[in-house]
Amino acid sequence: MVESFSIGQLAHGAGVNVETVRYYERRGLLREPPRSAAGYRQYSEADLWRLEFIARAKQLGFTLAEIAGLVGGEGSCDSADSVLSMARSKIEALDERRRALDEIRSRLVRLIDICEDSANEDCMALRVSR
Repeated sequence: MVESFSIGQLAHGAGVNVETVRYYERRGLLREPPRSAAGYRQYSEADLWRLEFIARAKQLGFTLAEIAGLVGGEGSCDSADSVLSMARSKIEALDERRRALDEIRSRLVRLIDICEDSANEDCMALRVSR
């Protein structure tokens, strides 16, 4: 017998909120599940796997629109090349962000070096006069 989950069990199993599950259904990221005779949603192991996949993809920085492409929702990827292209784009964006953060860090280190001597004229010029 195939195990089925209620929406609450599914959400708990994946570590998300019930409203997140409903939202993902509306976005087409999760299929509309069959319902019991009483009208309760009945999710499968595959639904749990997909929900966990969505969470992992979000942690990797993919947007919900990109994830829809990865899982075969709206505008789905048609090949492994598309997935590779999306992943490479994410890496390029991360590398650019890292460069920007490194530059900010470098400027902050220089500021600290300048202002460690509170009498330094360059640091004094940074202070707001009142």
